[in-house]
Amino acid sequence: MGQFDGQVVYITGIARGQGRNHALRFAKEGASIIGMDIADRVADHTTYPAASADDLAETVRLVEEAGGTILARQGDTRDLAFQQQLVADGVERFGRLDHVIANAGILTWGLTWEMTEEQFTDVVDVNLVGTWKTLKSSIPAMIAAGNGGSIVIISSCAGIKAMPAQASYSASKFGLRGLAQTAAKELGPQRIRVNSVHPYAVHTPMGLEDSQAIKAFQDWGRHFPSMMDHYPVASVDDLTDAVVYLSTAVAVTGSEFQIDMGETKV
Repeated sequence: MGQFDGQVVYITGIARGQGRNHALRFAKEGASIIGMDIADRVADHTTYPAASADDLAETVRLVEEAGGTILARQGDTRDLAFQQQLVADGVERFGRLDHVIANAGILTWGLTWEMTEEQFTDVVDVNLVGTWKTLKSSIPAMIAAGNGGSIVIISSCAGIKAMPAQASYSASKFGLRGLAQTAAKELGPQRIRVNSVHPYAVHTPMGLEDSQAIKAFQDWGRHFPSMMDHYPVASVDDLTDAVVYLSTAVAVTGSEFQIDMGETKV
């Protein structure tokens, strides 16, 4: 038997990386998956490889190969109507909604006064506004199900310790902390817990294949070190372990869970 037998989880950004790994773990533990990903290049100013429709299809294949059931669609977290319809269709198919993992996000680089308007607004719109739309789309279904449940919002160490050359990213990730704290207070009476996770570098295309990250580290390296030179990059399993824990930890809400190799303390 799995930890999530009979339960349903909605995950954004499932085409690859952390989101795919979360979907696979939950499916292996018995959950049905509702998932979405833009599976395309979000903006011209991002400097890491974009996920694709083929990546999304591969996630579906892997979930089904693992014996899971999944409803997955290509779409944008900034599209509220899309998310609301996806959640409604998922609940109609699977009967309930128990957990939400708000994972989708993007990153761009640039000094605060040199960024373009698009670099700032695109990142805030996807990471912060898009996550609010994820919550707006999913919380009513969780309340209606009456089973309590868990929401995990993927923020960043940059939401705890602001990073240079990441004005829009840091602003969006700090904003997610406030969003999570507010939702945790509002949803406590509904037995729905809300927590945020704050990773540093993670072994994903966004984490390791960003062409601008090396320059940023060269220019601003004194702000980026961690305490663990022997383990500089977290695995996707490290992140999924945290998400699964928070989804099952009935006494934990409003927490800010750091998977950052100590980076926020340096």
